[in-house]
Amino acid sequence: MPIGFDPSYLLWVMIPSLILSLGAQFLVRNAYSKWSRVRNSSNASGVNVAQIIQQNTTVRGVGVEAVRGQLTDHYDPRTHTIRLSEGNDDEQSVAAMAIVAHELGHAQQHQEGSPLIQARNFLVPAVQISPTIGYLMIVGGLMLGFMQLFWLGVGVFSIMVIFMILTLPVEFDASARGLKLLEQSGLMQTEQDRQGSKAVLTAAALTYIAAAIGAVLQLLYFISMASRRR
Repeated sequence: MPIGFDPSYLLWVMIPSLILSLGAQFLVRNAYSKWSRVRNSSNASGVNVAQIIQQNTTVRGVGVEAVRGQLTDHYDPRTHTIRLSEGNDDEQSVAAMAIVAHELGHAQQHQEGSPLIQARNFLVPAVQISPTIGYLMIVGGLMLGFMQLFWLGVGVFSIMVIFMILTLPVEFDASARGLKLLEQSGLMQTEQDRQGSKAVLTAAALTYIAAAIGAVLQLLYFISMASRRR
């Protein structure tokens, strides 16, 4: 967040971040729209997919609940439950199958104590407050000419950036695990199943890439502000 209007912020941070975010969202919705209309070869709903995977793989004891909204699917490690958005719980589509498998991939990460997920979870409490505190320190340091406060703010803000970067391998790994779970459980029966599942999960990964790039651009902008004020 620049102090006053800064054309360089608009050019190097806001516009690129907006383009990346909108582009990723478009690709996700396009892939989901296409493959949510294609029935998976097992004729299994999202709930059925979760049951079949748990019956045929090492993933166990994961609950399934429906939540409102579209593409609001997520895994809750506190209750060991995957929550599926409207349609994905009862649709027999390739998209629903891929999304359920991805969320069960997260469940498997937690079940096995994946170092990646543990590292990201360690940062969760700090990430909830680091952007706001970081902004205040950065702006306060610049306004007061107190660069030690500014750099402390940059360090605090960096926690969020590290979290966003750590999220990438966590999500990529969950997708890879999900595809493997589908194979192991016999749900990936046709090339259409494979193609559609990979397309949906690849598009979803782009949203995390876009968010991480946006966070890095923001951090680099803050650092550049200090060099311009020397």
